[in-house]
Amino acid sequence: MVGALKPTYTAVAEQSGRWWAITVSELLGVFSQAKRLDRVEAMARDAIAVYLGVPAESFEIVVREVLDASTARAIDEAIASREAAAASQRVATAKSREAALALRRRGLPQRDIGRLLKVSHQRVAQLLGSTGR
Repeated sequence: MVGALKPTYTAVAEQSGRWWAITVSELLGVFSQAKRLDRVEAMARDAIAVYLGVPAESFEIVVREVLDASTARAIDEAIASREAAAASQRVATAKSREAALALRRRGLPQRDIGRLLKVSHQRVAQLLGSTGR
């Protein structure tokens, strides 16, 4: 027998002073509050369970934080910048590995490769995938 899908409720968290005010989009009249965002789901889950008279594990919760436009934009930009930096780091690592391999094929020792690439000889070993000479 296929298990029934659990209903999903949206806990909307909006900053109110030093607290997060919580409402549940699908259930008018369900309110709660949390001191920190990491507590929003638990607080909403408790409020919904009491309101509906059901076990707290009988439904799913999606938390949606409501922020002003400039703050949301700043967060989006920060995340995008981190993702771009990670992508650039992956490219830099691949290029460094290519250069280290080319220098290794020329017979250079790891310390010389490190000096030329401006990284430690230990990093060269990682790039080459060995701890050889």
